[in-house]
Amino acid sequence: MSLDLPYTRYLAPDGRPVAELPGWADDFNLLTRLYRQMVLTRLFDLKAVALQRTGRIGTYAPTLGQEAIGVALGSLMQREDVLVPYYRDTAVQLLRGVRMEEILLYWGGDERGSDFVEPLAAQDFPICVPIATQALHACGVATAFKVRGEHRVAVTTCGDGATSKGDFLEALNVAGAWQLPVVFVVNNNQWAISVPRRIQCGAPTLAQKALGAGIHGEQVDGNDILAVHDRLRHALERARHGKGPVLLECLSYRLGDHTTADDATRYRSAEEVRQAWQEEPVKRLQAFLVAQGVWDEGREQALLADCQVEVQRAVENFEAAGVQPLGSVFEHVYARWPAALAEQREMLEERLARRQGGEHHE
Repeated sequence: MSLDLPYTRYLAPDGRPVAELPGWADDFNLLTRLYRQMVLTRLFDLKAVALQRTGRIGTYAPTLGQEAIGVALGSLMQREDVLVPYYRDTAVQLLRGVRMEEILLYWGGDERGSDFVEPLAAQDFPICVPIATQALHACGVATAFKVRGEHRVAVTTCGDGATSKGDFLEALNVAGAWQLPVVFVVNNNQWAISVPRRIQCGAPTLAQKALGAGIHGEQVDGNDILAVHDRLRHALERARHGKGPVLLECLSYRLGDHTTADDATRYRSAEEVRQAWQEEPVKRLQAFLVAQGVWDEGREQALLADCQVEVQRAVENFEAAGVQPLGSVFEHVYARWPAALAEQREMLEERLARRQGGEHHE
């Protein structure tokens, strides 16, 4: 088996085509929709960081610079597919029907943020914070699809650091052994918190980890939404039609901090980040659309205004949701209550009842 894996890029950082474009790339209605969603994701992301900085939500994981991966994926998944996400999947979730205010509730520590109202999103899994465990969950979902004979795909995402975890490698192994309808999307944003890609793993590419599991793997320029969209489309169709799982490594860059609890200036240089800004996906697609004559400054300003209104409306809905009841900390933890936890819950309920009755003594 050859160790040389495909790598796909259609657009240079300045938006110029560097290869023959796929046939669907002349659908400018599609491309402008993708661009709009990337801009909306970025503006929402910036607002979420601002909300955290002012103490209105908790720790948040930014998606700055990685919008192309999530937008391409969210636009391609079918209604019956299931997303098994990690914590940097705002762009995908928005396209799956998760509301902005639900995402803010989640990062605000409110369980209602994972109780998605939209039926399309309700079948998807909530955000997974433990590293790489979601890959195994996705294989469980994909196994159910295969047993039932359903033409559905489980899609799971992770960062580059997660590919070094045993959970991820075990998921690849079972996906290959059982030929499961699952797609692994690796957002290689070059940094696992403060650990650079070059010392995380000795493999030339992360996509090559697919070879050991006997599954298809390839790389794509994660800053080029045309390339990501094209290769994800093939990956999803391959899995959907029983041709086996796929690992797609998307090369991107985390332009912001790992989370709002991080300070990336402590471990990477300003020059590295400056160079990465020259590669970023939003400007790249914008430049391509402008060169094709389908985008201009007037459309850009109108889009920004519309997106700002949408984001602000979501913030207002989030703040109007009110505080979750104290008793909710006990919900969704165990299917059957352990005796010790049941006792704690009863104690809390008694105290809350006394307070509501005007008795404020302990």
